[in-house]
Amino acid sequence: MDTSNLSGRTVLVTGAGSGIGRETALLAARRGARLVICDVNDAGLSETEAGARALGRDVLARRVDVSDSDQMRDFADQAHAEAGAVDLLVNNAGVALAASFLETELEDWDWILAINVMGVVHGCQFFVPKMVERGAGGHVANVSSMAGYHASPALVAYSATKFAVLGLSEALREELRPHRIGVTAICPGIINTPITRNARARGEADDPQVRDRLVSLYERRNYGPERVARNLLKAVERNRSVAPIAPEAWLAYAIKRISPRLAGWAARRIASAAQ
Repeated sequence: MDTSNLSGRTVLVTGAGSGIGRETALLAARRGARLVICDVNDAGLSETEAGARALGRDVLARRVDVSDSDQMRDFADQAHAEAGAVDLLVNNAGVALAASFLETELEDWDWILAINVMGVVHGCQFFVPKMVERGAGGHVANVSSMAGYHASPALVAYSATKFAVLGLSEALREELRPHRIGVTAICPGIINTPITRNARARGEADDPQVRDRLVSLYERRNYGPERVARNLLKAVERNRSVAPIAPEAWLAYAIKRISPRLAGWAARRIASAAQ
């Protein structure tokens, strides 16, 4: 898919109220796309919608909880009625949890799986069939993470969900290949977005000083979501299967492929340094 010019294309982005979702939606709008966007953050979603409309783009914006299948079904029905099948589906909405396995409660698993995994499943379930039915190809970009192939003992549940998104994406890619629909797992590294401050935390990670140090690390790193958006659209255009984004994500990807033992050691060191 040519993502340099999205005129006449419909791009759907979940979690478009802030961070990577907002920047991806606005970049697509600047390149001419009609937008279909959702989030549970009403204020943030309104700001993204206003930014896209200021560019002269058509926008369908709705408050939707991606973990709720009924809400996603209704959202899809409205989107298809107004805009038809989407050309690019970006399943971006997600949450984070900083905790080891022993610190993670069952309610944490229910919460993070419902959003990070089932949110992506719902996006694919309700939008991909219309893409197939239309027969004009398209692309699905599922936002996983560097933690989706480089597991961290400090992010056990989060890593598990992002591994799931990566596996789903790779399997779906092969299924949709005959329909000329590409699928890419987007795997950002250390990105300065609101998720670092808004993440849930258990144990030592819940210490305000630890959180402040982590947020400060991400801020000093200063790799912003606008750079992720550019690389996301580039990965879609190149029809990549897995797209690490940011140097540390590429490094972790290489280490994981070359030496799983070294990857495990590095993950332990990084987790320890963050505390």
